[in-house]
Amino acid sequence: MPSAATTLPASAGYGVVVGVGFFFAFVMMFISYLQNRYTRFSTKQSEEFNTASRSVKPGLIASGIVSAWTWAATLLQSSSVAYTYGVAGPFWYAAGATVQILIFSVLACKVKQNSPRCHTFLEIIYTRYGAVAHVIFIFFALVTNILVGSQLLLGGSAVMASLTGANVYAAIFLIPAGVCLYVVLGGLRATFLCDYSHTLILMIIILFFMFHAYATSDLIGSPSKMYDLLVAAGEKMPVEGNKDGSYVTIKSNKGLVFGVIQLCAGSGTVFLDQAYWQRAIASRPSTAVRAYIMGGIAWFAIPFGFSTTLGLAAVALTDNPNFPTYPNKPTESDISAGLAAAFSAAALLGKSGAAALLVVLFMAVTSCASAELIAVSSILTFDIYKTYLKPQATPSSLIFVSHVCICIFGLAMAIFACIWDAIGIDLGWLYLVMGLLIGGGVFPCAFAITWRGQTRMGCILGAVVGFAAGIIAWLATAKALYGELTLHTTGLQYPTLAGNLAAIMMGLIVTVVVSLALPDPQPFDWEITRAINNATAAGDSNSPDSATPPQTVAAGGDEPEKSGNDMAKGDQDVAVHSATPLEAAATAPLDDPRSLAGAYKTACIASYTLSFIMVILVPMPMFFSEYVFSKGFFTAWVVISFLWVFTSTFISTVLPVVETLGFFKELAGKMRADLTRR
Repeated sequence: MPSAATTLPASAGYGVVVGVGFFFAFVMMFISYLQNRYTRFSTKQSEEFNTASRSVKPGLIASGIVSAWTWAATLLQSSSVAYTYGVAGPFWYAAGATVQILIFSVLACKVKQNSPRCHTFLEIIYTRYGAVAHVIFIFFALVTNILVGSQLLLGGSAVMASLTGANVYAAIFLIPAGVCLYVVLGGLRATFLCDYSHTLILMIIILFFMFHAYATSDLIGSPSKMYDLLVAAGEKMPVEGNKDGSYVTIKSNKGLVFGVIQLCAGSGTVFLDQAYWQRAIASRPSTAVRAYIMGGIAWFAIPFGFSTTLGLAAVALTDNPNFPTYPNKPTESDISAGLAAAFSAAALLGKSGAAALLVVLFMAVTSCASAELIAVSSILTFDIYKTYLKPQATPSSLIFVSHVCICIFGLAMAIFACIWDAIGIDLGWLYLVMGLLIGGGVFPCAFAITWRGQTRMGCILGAVVGFAAGIIAWLATAKALYGELTLHTTGLQYPTLAGNLAAIMMGLIVTVVVSLALPDPQPFDWEITRAINNATAAGDSNSPDSATPPQTVAAGGDEPEKSGNDMAKGDQDVAVHSATPLEAAATAPLDDPRSLAGAYKTACIASYTLSFIMVILVPMPMFFSEYVFSKGFFTAWVVISFLWVFTSTFISTVLPVVETLGFFKELAGKMRADLTRR
């Protein structure tokens, strides 16, 4: 559907979606071939397919976290709040959603301590609290994944349609097609590898936009010029609730409200999304905490740097003839749909800007979608199929079901995105409402792996009452303030704020009160959850060949040692070789108590300290002092955004390569020997 921002032909949109998507599928096919031939990590093993054999190094985990948390909303909604609230918007978007990643490092460590061989966090719920709680949290998990997945497609397809005039429904169904293909081919490790490549492209394009806007553009060209344009915009169209209506102040009342909503909603979409637990499960025990801390620090730069550039540029260039909606301002529905970034990209760079934004959005949507696909596949395979339908499922059937579930969920999130679009729900509405639907399960879920004292009834009631309280507070506030319940009134800030706070706080209060009032006779014994999947680990039940004789377990119990016949066979085939640095992870200890205890302390200190700095120490003095940025301070603010993006680029794109140089050397040697022998 053409719009004011349409600068590219529809064929360009379809070309990116189909061409780039299937290009990555073919790349993944080649990588999977190399992996299966030259390493012991076979994509035909369900343990490798769903957990990447729990061997991924911290740099690649951090890159995966950055990719999984970079939704379409990360780029689009952060630019919308920058357009709406000024510099406060990018900061609160980034800070409000980084805290959860940092704090999740604590849960990542606890998973390694208290359930080192689980496939999903729901297995812990089932083992500790039984089937009723398990079903309730399956509901929360799948609602989270459906909302996140459909939101990705809704935002990405809306901007694609706006930039190219392509059919929005065609885009919704085409975007996940290539993603489903490469995830089916390579499993969780495939998502990490494609996440890395997507993040690399993402960082390059973000830096391209930043350097152009602040250094080379004829329309802006410097932080000083941007500041002057923002000051002029504040005088012409002042921001309600901002100090003096300025765009260059953290004193933004509605920006602060958005920050609180972001904290609540982000907690649900991290703590209840299997994609983040899966990265903790896939990481090496000693490095899980480091990966999440680095991932949180790296991710902050993406919405902060991107929206401080394109979101503020949309404000600065509204009165410029190059702006797509000139001489009119963008409509409220345009901004809510996430089109602020599209307008400014088209104004700054014309067709090249639109093309760059289209590519970067496709990278964001597909990389996050891959994480959601493998997450839901794991839930449907292990928590529904294996738990309730076929407890004695063979390894080959688990792989088959995983493949089928990936395709089913790819179709499901496309259908839900079409439903939202057809009934008029846009990205902004869905983003604000999401947290109140899932917030009740946040603390009960977190306590399941961290607090011995939480009881079954406390867990169940906390989640259910929190869910009900969120819905009631949301609708009651909308009715009380605006007199009617419509899509417009239920998507406004104060009703969604009330719903988010009620859901997450009632979930916390009820689970704590009930657990303390009606405690179990004995505190929970973590040895029960440590035994999850312990029996299957010893025999490599996930081998592609169910007839394979029992094998002994290596030191870590995660990857089987090869039998004598296997070793003899390995002498004849270069594909079976002495363990490479990557393969050696399979025999590393899973749960060294001393190192995990130290990692837990590091996680607590680092996550709480960094969260305090981001949410309290930096913004609150500027908020309460009602400080309006000077030109020099704004310039420093922009420089900090550049430095942070460079740091993020190093963590998410350079560090993973440095960490795996040894593996690439081994792989090249094996390939050379293989070719020479032929």
